[in-house]
Amino acid sequence: MSLSIKPEFGYVCGIVAASAIVHHIYMGFKVGQARKKFNIKYPHLYADKDNCPNEKNRNEFNCVQRGHQNSLENQPIFLALLICAGLKYPVASASLGAVYLAGKIAYFNGYSTGIPNKRLIGSIAYLGLLPLIGICAKIAYEAFSR
Repeated sequence: MSLSIKPEFGYVCGIVAASAIVHHIYMGFKVGQARKKFNIKYPHLYADKDNCPNEKNRNEFNCVQRGHQNSLENQPIFLALLICAGLKYPVASASLGAVYLAGKIAYFNGYSTGIPNKRLIGSIAYLGLLPLIGICAKIAYEAFSR
């Protein structure tokens, strides 16, 4: 199996950059705003009764923080799938990556309302992620079938 990078792989690189912006700048900034709004000081990762006595505020901050944390937990596998699939199918992979990121933004924004079930709108991220898994599986199958 030889590897040649297609010029269209640049689209994949654009989605990798967009992922960094979404996960580390946009979501990180929103967590910072929530920290300031609810006075949650570092090094506390989450709000608890000791650092945030108001239950409503505690819940809202924790929803923002959890939305960001979950997105960060899923970012590595997304990037690995995106890059691997993108080596052979760069345009399709970049398009699926864009769908995934739109879903993660919707997920984060929904979760950040303080109503955890509103995160479910972000399930559209799976319309990007699952096909990336399928593409990688197809590439692996083709490699083992030779």
